[in-house]
Amino acid sequence: MKRREFFSTAAAAGTLPLAGLASAAEQNDGRQFIELVKIHTNVGAGRGRLLDFYRDVAVPAYNRLGIKSVGVFTVQFGNTDPTLYVLLPHESLVSLVTLRRRFLDDEEVKSRGRGIIDAPLDRPAYVRMESSLMLTFAKMAKVEVPSALLDNPSRLYELRIYQSHSNAAAVKKIEMFNEGGEIQIFRDTGLQPVFFGETLVGPDMPNLTYMLVFDGMESRYASWDRFRTDPAWLKLREDPQYADTVSNVTDIILRPASFSQI
Repeated sequence: MKRREFFSTAAAAGTLPLAGLASAAEQNDGRQFIELVKIHTNVGAGRGRLLDFYRDVAVPAYNRLGIKSVGVFTVQFGNTDPTLYVLLPHESLVSLVTLRRRFLDDEEVKSRGRGIIDAPLDRPAYVRMESSLMLTFAKMAKVEVPSALLDNPSRLYELRIYQSHSNAAAVKKIEMFNEGGEIQIFRDTGLQPVFFGETLVGPDMPNLTYMLVFDGMESRYASWDRFRTDPAWLKLREDPQYADTVSNVTDIILRPASFSQI
């Protein structure tokens, strides 16, 4: 089936939740789709079993199915309940739409992951799961794996979600990062991005979400201090066209699992 035919058929069948997704996929200019999965976990041994499943079964399966780099993170600050975040970059919307079925059909998953995927009702593998679907920004089309830091066990990630009070304001804030040059200011001041994504489907919309990586908390504090006093940022934030574009900010500090590929 040709790509355009797939999107037409899927939209008609109700497979795609938003009609605009097909158009976005056709015109994404090489950008990736990011699935960010938030898993509310059990505590104790149940949480350990889920982490073992991702290490031994899920991450290798995702790699076989075309997801080149999988991020798995635990929460250090920002959530009050046990939570895992899983980051899945997709090269196409077709990959995302078909992933669950392909994953469950994988022979290794079926043989080695049965305790999780077929968990009984009275002992579920997790409490609940939420997903957000994002399209990467034009000025940062791909998830950037921090290769130089992957061997650093002290590295940490900052996940920030910017909510806007209207779709127009959300679009303007994305423009501030792209055309306004905020992404470059991040890089110039030591704020190393992993991704920037416009949320297409998920909670608390409209919003954008991005992730930064640091080699530790001291590096994080120093980089943000440089950013706040950077002349280019001070000039950009005073531009009236970008005023009142963010109504709420969520800030979460994450630690990568030992086997995380991001």
